[in-house]
Amino acid sequence: MDCKQFWENIASKKIAMLGIGVSNTPLIMNFLSKGARVYACDRRERAQIGELADRLEEAGAELRLGDNYLENLEVDIIFRTPGMSFYLPELTAARKKGIAVTSEMEVFFDLCPATIFAVTGSDGKTTTTTLIAEMLKKQGKTVHVGGNIGTPLLPIIDQIKPEDFVVVELSSFQLISMRKSPDVAVVTNVAPNHLDIHKDMDEYVEAKKNIILHQNAFSRTVLNYDNEITDGFRDYVRGQSLGFSMERRVKNGAWLDTEGTLHMSYRGIDAPIMSKKDITILGDHNVENYLTAIAAVWGYVSAENIRAVAKEFKGVEHRIEFVREVGGVKYYNDSIASSPTRTIAGLKAFDQKVILIAGGYDKHIPFEPMSPYITSKVKLLLLSGPTAEAIENAVKADPDYRENCPEIIHVSSLEQAITVAHEKAVSGDIVTLSPACASFDAFPNFAARGKFFKEKVMELK
Repeated sequence: MDCKQFWENIASKKIAMLGIGVSNTPLIMNFLSKGARVYACDRRERAQIGELADRLEEAGAELRLGDNYLENLEVDIIFRTPGMSFYLPELTAARKKGIAVTSEMEVFFDLCPATIFAVTGSDGKTTTTTLIAEMLKKQGKTVHVGGNIGTPLLPIIDQIKPEDFVVVELSSFQLISMRKSPDVAVVTNVAPNHLDIHKDMDEYVEAKKNIILHQNAFSRTVLNYDNEITDGFRDYVRGQSLGFSMERRVKNGAWLDTEGTLHMSYRGIDAPIMSKKDITILGDHNVENYLTAIAAVWGYVSAENIRAVAKEFKGVEHRIEFVREVGGVKYYNDSIASSPTRTIAGLKAFDQKVILIAGGYDKHIPFEPMSPYITSKVKLLLLSGPTAEAIENAVKADPDYRENCPEIIHVSSLEQAITVAHEKAVSGDIVTLSPACASFDAFPNFAARGKFFKEKVMELK
């Protein structure tokens, strides 16, 4: 089906958009403009949504709000928002009634005429997605970025040309129901995450695998050969299989040698690309992100333009983002670190012991794997939120833990953590917000948490 046919069919349909937020609001407006009857559905009450509710009604949407917003949806199509479980009982019931349950990305993949690069993984998705997009732009390509970052792409589908490139970040929640794969599929890594929502780790892994299962012989797959789970995905690759490694030479893919040079090996030819010293953003995990992006864009982007991006790109907000220096103390915002593996990567980026602010919403991920890094890389650990006690117990159970190494202090909030860090830090120290947990105990998302952290750090005297 092409775009024209799709919009002609939509004009006569009743559509429920689940979730009134950043992703679905442009979709609601777009579908209304095409003549569809749209129900804007959200668990929140009208007072919580504010003036947006008035704006949607004025545009012609019908609101279904409150705890019962999913009940008795008599519609033709349901669009679930990213992050909403595909297996919600209400959605399962809707499918049994013959209602189509889909998402923006599923429909976009069906209609998109351009080459699609898609990135998934437990860590590094956003930076890798951004790097691929920046490299393609540097090569002079027209690039559209979406999925979990950027703006919704379906509303602009009519503007996307076959010669354009689309780069999307995809979460496990989006992938779990995808039945079409991208031209270039990238899996950065897979580690325990979102186990508060997924049934178990197997379901999470299978959702990630879905990014490659529907590819064809003309597609490209890029996998992390240093990650046991993603390395195992190689058996499912149907097209060109490339990899990346920080630990060993790769026959087809990107790799880092012992001297710190990034290489790309392809069809028997090995090309040194650049030194990791050329990369502006901090941390070995970002060297890995560059290896990932290089393997993804090789043949589309020149080595010269890859190097140019490495020297110019200053990083994505909330990812080991330098905030300011106060009294000789440097403050970093790593709010994206909502899992232990991300916090480990953040700690490894610094070559000295740090003051770490951690804790938050419990995603039911074990903290023991990051304990050795905390005992070796943290001088003061400031904990808050529902997971504070679990993190402390995991650290104290580590064989290398010694009393007060690190010193552990419980605080009531992120604001108090900043205050205590400011009081205890001395010139030369580093303070980093790298929570190892989601933000939902106190903030709507990691970005709001990071923004609050930066605001309070900027207020420090």
